[in-house]
Amino acid sequence: MAKRIPFRIARPLAAVAAVFALCAGAAASAAEADKVPPLENLVSNNKFVGEDGAVLYHAVCQGCHMPDAKGAEGAGHYPALAANPKLASALYPAITILKGRNAMPEFAPVLSDAQVAAIVNYVRTHFGNQYSDKLTAADIAKFR
Repeated sequence: MAKRIPFRIARPLAAVAAVFALCAGAAASAAEADKVPPLENLVSNNKFVGEDGAVLYHAVCQGCHMPDAKGAEGAGHYPALAANPKLASALYPAITILKGRNAMPEFAPVLSDAQVAAIVNYVRTHFGNQYSDKLTAADIAKFR
């Protein structure tokens, strides 16, 4: 008998899998597209694996926020992360990733503290963002 995945874990995984499947070819450049392994290589035991912020962003986040992090409008509102002044506080994206916000699901069940820190640090230093202070896994653990 197949093991059921709890809804709070299945929702973010299903959302990422569906969007990733639709947008896999939409990477900003061939180099970035090559960095993203197949989704089945990024998930083990219902959690994401690896701690490379760029790979995790392009596997988990780009489906909604787009490869260039400029966001999108259409079936929903996906805010731009590029040149986003809300990212001045590293805690804002960290808590958003952990707990979710508006239509964005929580990713706390499927991302480790180190993975959340890696994604936040990557987004805050790319896409026109130049915030140099870094979060650590220990910083993220305080907000679980």
